[in-house]
Amino acid sequence: MRAVVYRGVKDLRLETIPVPGIRSNELLVKVAVCGVCPTDIKKIHYGTVPPPRVFGHETSGTIVKTGAQVRGWRVGDRVALHHHVPCMECHACAHHAFAQCKVYKQTGITAGFEPAGGGYAEYVRVMPFVLPGIVKIPAKNSFIEGAMLEPVNTVLKAVYRLGLLRGDTVLVAGQGPIGLIFTRLLALRGMHVIATDLLPTRLQLAVEFGAKHVFKVSPGATGSAKPASLGELVDCVTRGRGLDAAVIAVPSLDVIHEAQALVRGAGRILLFSHTRRGEQANIDLATICVDEKDLIGSYSADFTLQDEVGKLIFSRKLDVRRLITHEFSLEATPAAVELAAHPTAQSLKVVVNQHRAEIPIRAKFQVKR
Repeated sequence: MRAVVYRGVKDLRLETIPVPGIRSNELLVKVAVCGVCPTDIKKIHYGTVPPPRVFGHETSGTIVKTGAQVRGWRVGDRVALHHHVPCMECHACAHHAFAQCKVYKQTGITAGFEPAGGGYAEYVRVMPFVLPGIVKIPAKNSFIEGAMLEPVNTVLKAVYRLGLLRGDTVLVAGQGPIGLIFTRLLALRGMHVIATDLLPTRLQLAVEFGAKHVFKVSPGATGSAKPASLGELVDCVTRGRGLDAAVIAVPSLDVIHEAQALVRGAGRILLFSHTRRGEQANIDLATICVDEKDLIGSYSADFTLQDEVGKLIFSRKLDVRRLITHEFSLEATPAAVELAAHPTAQSLKVVVNQHRAEIPIRAKFQVKR
């Protein structure tokens, strides 16, 4: 089969490798669509894991072979895969901290080599411990929608960590694919969303996704907003109370500092994009201790939310199709990764779609309100 193999820093090669064999308690899935995730981009660009590997974990496809012991799944089922599933028995799982579970940190899907998701290949082997995370794709829905379950899951998990009440006001800084998902999920829960971004086109989409207010940030090295102008907007919208929460969906330290000033006492600031080890920030610790402004993070998904995520996507209350701006063939995976790593004003979510030729496509749909 064909696969795009990671051979070193920024070195992806289209190669022919064996179709992975499966055991009696495993599945073989023919890949249809795999999203390009920033997590994989960082591994490819910074060489944080040794080669060779086949990346890609936002995967959907069709079951083409089932092990003799597998129950509940049949050849021909169209499925969305989930590469991390916790043990549900350890100390971390008891605290619902699934991303810290040792079993969860193991990748249960591979196209060969060290398991790394495998979605940038024609076939993947699905191991038994991640079978509970699989979701069947309804006949009316697309493989693209199935592939979006994993990233949407990560956002829904983060929304729950915020502990918000209906009617709260939340800043979502950055309206890329993840920021727009935050905007939509928060709006669906009755929050008043203030969306910020550099690009007017993304702010317009944020409005269509449910943002009550938008603010175009000033261009610059950090892309942070003018404090006074955004502060005036927050002051007006909240009648001087301040934000109930802020979601930082861009890797900017200035935006974190801005959020600390704008969030009310006992509000929360959630980091979602600061995943590179070693980054440091000067934080006024009294804002956390005295003002009780919680600085929290959220990472990866929560497989117990899969059913809820499926309902949101497959009902199209969250119409993820609108986020897909570019689709590439398997052969063009390196180009897909580069575009996702260096987004343009015209790009949002980039996917590798093995049902498409190498033609970037802009999807246009109306979002459900």
